[in-house]
Amino acid sequence: MRVAVIIGSTREGRVGEKVGEWFLRLAGDRDDVEPRAVDLVDFDFPARYPDHTTAHIRDFVHEVDRADAFVVVTPEYNRSFPASLKQAIDYAYDEWHTKPVAFVSYGHGSRGLYAVEHLRSVFTELHTVTLRNGVAVNLLDDVLDERAGAASLMLDQLHWWGTALRDARARRPYAS
Repeated sequence: MRVAVIIGSTREGRVGEKVGEWFLRLAGDRDDVEPRAVDLVDFDFPARYPDHTTAHIRDFVHEVDRADAFVVVTPEYNRSFPASLKQAIDYAYDEWHTKPVAFVSYGHGSRGLYAVEHLRSVFTELHTVTLRNGVAVNLLDDVLDERAGAASLMLDQLHWWGTALRDARARRPYAS
């Protein structure tokens, strides 16, 4: 199952790259998923939503389309998720439909969970299934490897949903 691991922060000095690489290593050790990094820092999105799509927008939408499932690695900035992530999410629409989304969040104190709650609303509008279980990291106290069990459970559930929804899409087109 193809899993796009979207690293949602583009800030200089971000922690998201380290968290994303840690998660990609864990996911890469499994036989049932094929993780692929989709780091938003690698896409040069325009400052304004353009009349015509750019090559970077098309590349991102292609990554969303080819994936069977998603893991969004997000920080919590001011009790929500970064604008760079919202911009990228909005470039695709139908490509998200009927696919599962899981979250690896990080922050101080709340472990990024406010960002995840906001993302759940966004992804509901895109006809996805968001997983209840995720990985939440407190940057002040947590050691990433101590979250490996949570990541494994989340990947088990993501695989179940991803496979079930992929099979359902193959049997019957989604009514949208």
